[in-house]
Amino acid sequence: MSDNEFHAGFACFVGRPNAGKSTLTNAIMGQKIAITSNRPQTTRHVVRAILHRPASQLILVDTPGLHRPRTLLGERLNDLVRQTWSEVDVIGLCLPANEKPGPGDKFIANEIQSLRAKVVAVVTKIDLVSKDHLVRHLANVAELADFADVVPVSARTGENLEALVDVLSGHLPVSPQLYPDGMVTEEPERVMMAELIREAALEGVRDELPHSIAVVIEDIEDEESDGGPRKKVWAEIYVERSSQKGIIIGKRGERLKRVGTKARKGIAQLLDSRVYLDLHVRVAKDWQRDPKMLERLGF
Repeated sequence: MSDNEFHAGFACFVGRPNAGKSTLTNAIMGQKIAITSNRPQTTRHVVRAILHRPASQLILVDTPGLHRPRTLLGERLNDLVRQTWSEVDVIGLCLPANEKPGPGDKFIANEIQSLRAKVVAVVTKIDLVSKDHLVRHLANVAELADFADVVPVSARTGENLEALVDVLSGHLPVSPQLYPDGMVTEEPERVMMAELIREAALEGVRDELPHSIAVVIEDIEDEESDGGPRKKVWAEIYVERSSQKGIIIGKRGERLKRVGTKARKGIAQLLDSRVYLDLHVRVAKDWQRDPKMLERLGF
């Protein structure tokens, strides 16, 4: 980038589920924008995070992972991913340093080669491997496709994050600022609140309900309490089966209480306010396959 020109544009991270895309977005922003979980397919919305620098504005678009869809929800998420890819200026293909590039990586690399965006290979999780292993891994990655750049990073330690931002910004077009100073995301507050609850509900559950949870914020009210003003938030957690409802609520309601406590802290931080959170769990049979229910849940 030349010194006197301002660059602004959109970048997105792609890769197999669990390649570290959301964690990378949060690390670059220095704050939580996207929810993270060790469950694949955690991200469901396209989150826009806006990084302001003196000579550039990098808008990070965090999409769901591309996967083989088994439900109507899965198909809609894949459509969303492909549409986003076609609209961004630069794409970072995330390839974990501790896993060999496999058929899934080749598939995604091929999918994005024909797009107008510049493609950068982002080798994530470099803190998990030795330097020798990394050198060999970078050579394997370079053979996957004709990348504009290859950048190794660690979201956990912050190693090379600045270099990655420089590389991504360098591929953005010359453009005036696209968002006002100080704006860090265009994700509506309600969506972020719902995502914080969903993240808390996913914590610690294994394979029982990775995709079966959806959250809707029903209402938000300002109220006066003994401790001063606070926000009262009513939220519904939807699952597909009664057995899943039992898992979320837990023995004598203890698990739901933990979910509420964790989510309330995140929401209080987000809203910069004291929060009272009213959580209910509802069963909506096979909601992922029901067009009406998907509409109601915001998909």
